[in-house]
Amino acid sequence: MAEKDLSIVGYVLGILSIIFGLVSPLAGLAMGIIGLVNSSKHKSELSKKAKIMSIIGIVLSVVVFAVVMVASYVYNGVSTSASSLLSTTP
Repeated sequence: MAEKDLSIVGYVLGILSIIFGLVSPLAGLAMGIIGLVNSSKHKSELSKKAKIMSIIGIVLSVVVFAVVMVASYVYNGVSTSASSLLSTTP
């Protein structure tokens, strides 16, 4: 019974990692890693699904985190260069 309970926990963490991967990438990454470790310990059908969900959540979290970092870099780069252009006096 404990193996099935842990498979359900891994499955729920996999689903939550996908949801939180879109909202808060670091939380989604943490849940995905915990779900992956938890589901890797068992060989049931549910744990295989949990492993797939956790991997999707991890990849999604990393991609969203990278997009946010690049967007903030581009936005800060554009805003600082625009402000330097506006502050120069001829």
